[in-house]
Amino acid sequence: MNTQFKKGVLEMLVLLEIEHGDKYGYELVNNVGAVVDVNEGTIYPILRRLNVDFYVETYLQESKEGPPRKYYHITLKGEKYLKELSDDWKEFSESVNRFIKKVRKEK
Repeated sequence: MNTQFKKGVLEMLVLLEIEHGDKYGYELVNNVGAVVDVNEGTIYPILRRLNVDFYVETYLQESKEGPPRKYYHITLKGEKYLKELSDDWKEFSESVNRFIKKVRKEK
């Protein structure tokens, strides 16, 4: 997948995943990575930025498999931001799809 396409949608995918339930970083890497090819070096900076901007908050929870895990929880501000991103994505993708159909029809 085109890297520029990925950059534009990753933040939304991360927030969508957290909206469905609090997640820890590695879990997010795996879940988002199942849709878009990403690695930890891509997801963790997004999580830091979302935290700094108060779209998510974090807390530690004990783990049976090792040290405590940092979980991410979407905030009310994050929910509003996710709605904006989702609305923008829908409008953008519909416009691009209409354009592609139009151009291909003209051939």
